[in-house]
Amino acid sequence: MINKAAAKLRSQVADPNKFIVCPGVQDGLSARVCLQQGFKNLYMTGAGTAINLLGMPDLGLTTADDMVRNASMIASLDRTRPLIADADTGFGGPVMVARSVERYILAGVAGLHIEDQVTTKRCGHLLGKELVDIDTYVARIRAASATRERLESDLVLIARTDALQSLGFDESVKRLKAAVAAGADVVFLEGMKTLDEMTRIVDVMSPTPCLLNMVPGGVTPLIDGAKAKEIGFKIVIWPCFAMTAAYLAYQKAAQELKTTGAIREQPDGSGGVRELFELCGLSECADFDKKMGGKAFTDGV
Repeated sequence: MINKAAAKLRSQVADPNKFIVCPGVQDGLSARVCLQQGFKNLYMTGAGTAINLLGMPDLGLTTADDMVRNASMIASLDRTRPLIADADTGFGGPVMVARSVERYILAGVAGLHIEDQVTTKRCGHLLGKELVDIDTYVARIRAASATRERLESDLVLIARTDALQSLGFDESVKRLKAAVAAGADVVFLEGMKTLDEMTRIVDVMSPTPCLLNMVPGGVTPLIDGAKAKEIGFKIVIWPCFAMTAAYLAYQKAAQELKTTGAIREQPDGSGGVRELFELCGLSECADFDKKMGGKAFTDGV
């Protein structure tokens, strides 16, 4: 499976001089803005997908169809910039994990992570998470790795564990090392509560690259990219940053419309509907139509 973005992500992970910062995106608009701002990689948030598509919390309510459809749309916006996507638990046993991973690969995803929660999972920064046993978890990773090999894909496989909350650090390390032995390329310890835990996981898992999850309002202390790089993390994701910004902006605009009956234009004229259309490719679509001999936009757009 030829996927330039997956090959690029694999190269980035292997390059000792590369440090990857991924903004979390949940829809086309957030992805377009992050691409416009020059981010080299994107991360599709599972929590954001649940909120954006379903209007529901991250409690394992999204299906494989929901997640693959959203990942496919985001990945299609720029095939040259790698997308890492949340794949939750893989959505079932090994056969279902294999099917899900194949669908992610065909969707153009460059990397994905699979975790060790039960199928009725929840956000990693909520309480009461339930886990499958280590054999079930490793079977998921093994199935994902085998699928990648069968399709001859460069997909970067990330093993996530949520064991820290209930089983502790040592058991989390045991699970991550077993996942690496089963084919994982990168490891992801969810729910760390201290800088010491961050440093320890990088040290104990070396030379396997580690991913850090930064969630404002979550249980993990927030650090900037420079500090994360200094500790030794390879990838940092910020899953909720765009979703939080969108929520606050929507809330402010809704309050203004409810209170005044109108929305004021920005003093500099920014944020109009045409600007949004241009961000999403208005001129490119019109130009392509013209070059191909189409006449749909001859009178302008």
